[in-house]
Amino acid sequence: MSVTELHAARRARRRKRADLRAHGEPQRWATGGALMLGVLLILGFLLLVLWNGLATFTPGPIAVVHLANGTVLAGEPTRAEAFEPTDETLATLPPDWQERIQAEHGLASRTLYRVGNYDLYGEDFRWVADYEIRAVEHPGDVVFVERAEWGPFVGRFARIELAGTSVAAKDVSADALEEAHRRARERREEIRHVEREQIGAVNREMERLRLELRRAELAHGPGSEAASRTAARVEPALAELQREYDELAARAAELRAEDSRHRVTLEDVNGTPKELLLSEIVRYYPANAIGPFGALGIYASRWWEFLSDEPREANTEGGVLPAIFGTAAMTLLMVIAVAPLGVVTALYLREYARQGRVVSLVRISVNNLAGVPSIVYGVFGLGFFAYTVGASIDQLFYPERLPAPTFGTGGLLWSSLTLALLTVPVVIVATEEALAAVPRSIREGSLACGASRWQTIRSIVLPQAMPGIMTGLILAMARGAGEVAPLMLVGVVKLAPELPVDGVLPFVHLERSFMHLGFHIYDVGFQSRNSEAGKPMVFVTTLLLIVLIALMNATAIIVRARLKRRFAGSQF
Repeated sequence: MSVTELHAARRARRRKRADLRAHGEPQRWATGGALMLGVLLILGFLLLVLWNGLATFTPGPIAVVHLANGTVLAGEPTRAEAFEPTDETLATLPPDWQERIQAEHGLASRTLYRVGNYDLYGEDFRWVADYEIRAVEHPGDVVFVERAEWGPFVGRFARIELAGTSVAAKDVSADALEEAHRRARERREEIRHVEREQIGAVNREMERLRLELRRAELAHGPGSEAASRTAARVEPALAELQREYDELAARAAELRAEDSRHRVTLEDVNGTPKELLLSEIVRYYPANAIGPFGALGIYASRWWEFLSDEPREANTEGGVLPAIFGTAAMTLLMVIAVAPLGVVTALYLREYARQGRVVSLVRISVNNLAGVPSIVYGVFGLGFFAYTVGASIDQLFYPERLPAPTFGTGGLLWSSLTLALLTVPVVIVATEEALAAVPRSIREGSLACGASRWQTIRSIVLPQAMPGIMTGLILAMARGAGEVAPLMLVGVVKLAPELPVDGVLPFVHLERSFMHLGFHIYDVGFQSRNSEAGKPMVFVTTLLLIVLIALMNATAIIVRARLKRRFAGSQF
């Protein structure tokens, strides 16, 4: 190729590159690649949570491991990893193991077993290196027992005591043991019903009467005629309630005495016994002889317990129904609070306020509020809502309860209002954009027909801007439902014995503390006594929180889509 042709080829390549830059091809590929990377990261995260969450409740086999030092352990193998043994450990290994580890670049493998029996061993999990194992068995008589306390037990049934008669476990049929366990669980539920609901109702009524008497004394004086009349009416009722309380307490004691006559003695694989009430066993199954249909039944029952029961064992086991209810209730209350506040503010800024320096300053302040750390909102909510507004409410309406606060501490109401303040900038900005997208000609046509400004806004502007407003509410809902930091200060707790909504007047108790799925994830993941025991619950609770937020967002998206179809003929 001649020099002239070479220069011509170079000029052609430069022109081609210039044409590509002029048409934005590099930028198009860069933005497309960035979008694809973001989508892949999100999908990878969702797949990780989905895979680990769905696999959490799958029952696994139990391995009985005979170690080289003569000890035996049994447990579910959970995961394996490579690690580097210390020089002291390598020196004690046989030559063949030393050669094998050297061939693997100094790395050996180990398996983490869920051995359970925390009350016997002081640990739930144990790492076992491959060079420590002499033999591994999977006997069919080893059972996995889920208990109400102390976590799972891995071992065998030794003896069964039914109605005071103790026999060897091998002499009790599986059906008889299953029936006895069912009756024991029903008896435990009856004890719980008597103690928590019936005795709890009596205690609430007694507390109400005591507070009524105290209110009369505060209002009229301890020795006043009004206080004496109230005492004359309250004291007989208290005496009757005390008799009812004693009867229910005797009934609960009778049930507990009957429950104590049904016991089981368990043994771990080393023969160490552990005695417990039959009613304390949540479920049990022979892990190595359960079969596919039995495993599916265990999997389904664990999911049902997770969605419909209360937590147990420091929130690492059991269900999350209070957290589901608290998350949904808090999010709905937040939306009810933030929607009118954000929409009215945006309406004033866009439709009524005279555009100028002050309005621009307000918009800048709103945008800056969106960048304030959420914990700051939590401190504000605690100081203003709980300690200021709540304390004033207690002084005015609940003086008989003081010094114990009613609204003067964290609760569902203050948490919802705090998150409403946190998310109101999102709603304001989205609503302003939606209002600005409504054509000015539509407003002018309405005004020309004789409608007032408010009639135009109410009947023309707001309906057409509603899809955009719904978009802002969806974003606010998604952010508010996942916030944890402010809730830790204004109402969320590790375990809430009572739901904010129940059958007791006034039925909705906005002053109560509540559980939240986001805080539940934090508590289980970082506050539990064993991170390995809490890890599966973290994944499955994260999956549930994502599904709950997706369901609430999908409902709002469906409403928005219907509003869009309603105004399909309008131009935005």
